[in-house]
Amino acid sequence: MIGSARGMRLGVASLTLVLAFFNGSGTAHAAVTGPTAVVSMGDSYISGEAGRWLGNSDDYSGSRDGTDRAYVGGSYQPTVVYGPTYNSGCDRSDTAEVNSAPGLAQSTRVNIACSGATTADVLRAADGGQSFKGEAPQADQLAQIAATDDVQTIVLSIGGNDLGFSDVITTCVEDYEIWYSYCNPSEQQAIASALPGAMANVGKTIDSVNAAMASDGYAPGSYRIILQSYPSPIPRSGENRYSESGWSRTDTGGCPFWNGDSDWARDTLIPEISSALRGVADAKGVQFLDLENALQGHEVCSTHDQLATSSQPPSPATSEWARFLTTGATQGTEQESFHPNAYGQQALGHCLSLITAQPSGDWSCTDTPGQGPSAMSLSRLS
Repeated sequence: MIGSARGMRLGVASLTLVLAFFNGSGTAHAAVTGPTAVVSMGDSYISGEAGRWLGNSDDYSGSRDGTDRAYVGGSYQPTVVYGPTYNSGCDRSDTAEVNSAPGLAQSTRVNIACSGATTADVLRAADGGQSFKGEAPQADQLAQIAATDDVQTIVLSIGGNDLGFSDVITTCVEDYEIWYSYCNPSEQQAIASALPGAMANVGKTIDSVNAAMASDGYAPGSYRIILQSYPSPIPRSGENRYSESGWSRTDTGGCPFWNGDSDWARDTLIPEISSALRGVADAKGVQFLDLENALQGHEVCSTHDQLATSSQPPSPATSEWARFLTTGATQGTEQESFHPNAYGQQALGHCLSLITAQPSGDWSCTDTPGQGPSAMSLSRLS
């Protein structure tokens, strides 16, 4: 791949999408006397991947203009953000969606999501699930939690890795940097081919989670389930602050995509996946939260935001809410790329809080460019 003096960000993290479910009124399971709990499950979009970062900066030293929360005492300590899960690669951050949601009624918040997980890593072992990164299948972990805590809300993000979305991103970056061709025709075919199977697996995951709850005596309607879709980490071509030609999208912005591919990802791919996930949610009788516009105006390279500098520190109103593309050689790990950063996770946390106040219906959560995570708004989908 082509390099540059400032270090090209060509590593691609598995870009995954987020899902969450609510099912019923949240009535407590009578046999459980432990604390009320909300549990987040699934992949990197809900585990808290990239929560280390407050916006993005091209400064490769020190605190990176205040964006690197892992810079402590003159050294980098990612475990300050991710805890022991940094060593396994699950990367459950302190700002993960479930931790950032203000005002949740439940007294305990448990995050068992793991970066890189597929539906097979969430299913109960009895349903064909598998261990992942040294941990039991997540639905089996849920059953253990539900046996002692009164689980009222389950939030799941899964499906993106089943779709092979990281391969799509890699191909699109390579087509921009190396082949000078568009990725979207071939990748649209690949996604269309994989989508039915991936959505079937998401449906099986919901069934397996319900089975795990039933194994602990929870009745249908005694806990809530929300299925949540994916925000776009990159803007439309007309909202990209860097020229399509030259090296600025690579060297400065960390968003190396052709205009045509950016528009396809933003206006075709993400909505198509959201629509498919809503179909699964409706079929399974769970609530749906559409997040495709949750980072609108705060994406990587958006005209509405900016990189942090030594004179302009990161700000939730003006900084990017997703991690730019990085090889991991100079700033963090490559798997953090294109995930909601600490600001983005705070925004998704506000979305979670907003939908928990809605007992039914499908909803969309959208941000406001130029404002912080607390300005997220919810609108009902028709």
